[in-house]
Amino acid sequence: MAIFLKANWENIIMVNYEIDPKVLLPFLPKGLELDFYNGKTYISLVGFMFKNTKLFSIPIPKLGTFEEINLRFYVIRKEENQTKRGVVFINETIPYKIVAWMANFLYKEHYTVVPTKHTIIKKEKNQKVTFEWRVNQKWNSIYVENEIRAQQMQQNSLEKFIYEHYYGYTKINENKTEEYRLHHPSWKIHHVTNYQISCDFEAMYGETFSCLNHRKPAAVFIAEGSSVAIDWERTKLKLDYERS
Repeated sequence: MAIFLKANWENIIMVNYEIDPKVLLPFLPKGLELDFYNGKTYISLVGFMFKNTKLFSIPIPKLGTFEEINLRFYVIRKEENQTKRGVVFINETIPYKIVAWMANFLYKEHYTVVPTKHTIIKKEKNQKVTFEWRVNQKWNSIYVENEIRAQQMQQNSLEKFIYEHYYGYTKINENKTEEYRLHHPSWKIHHVTNYQISCDFEAMYGETFSCLNHRKPAAVFIAEGSSVAIDWERTKLKLDYERS
């Protein structure tokens, strides 16, 4: 199968909040169910570096490295004897209009464009990572301090639940859903020693998510990342009412 996009994803920070499942239902694409961890639903504010991006193996000059900030939640797709675990994006934010336009035009994604920047200070035993993005003339930020030493994620842990969803789902409209596959190895994670989150969720994502403005994250993780590939082909889900 042709690979549409290939890039290195690095320093992948996940700021994870418990959220009432009722808040997510209006954003749930047709044919999917919410994914629960120990009976709870989560939404994640994500920041990471998108580096050395290639489309159909062709590098993108000057635009191939940038920060991405997104807000996502977790779903499952039950298909015959298989359960697919995936993510749905509320919004994905990057600094380049042409890259966002391509994603929105080709795949009906939800990319927006705002100024972004980052700082990464790496020392022998620890590092400090900051991702920033500007909305309404105000800089929002995700800041994490972590140990350099990396370790495998533990089975059945919250971090494994958060990171290891290998499908993406896009809500085209109320009755149409598309599915795509992400390819990457299981990532190692770093122990987080300190963090600070400054995000106006209402300004960035709408009044629905204002409930997160004064809520403490349930957990904050950072993974070292790897090369990631996304398939060109997207599957239009064959929903039950279409089979009858």
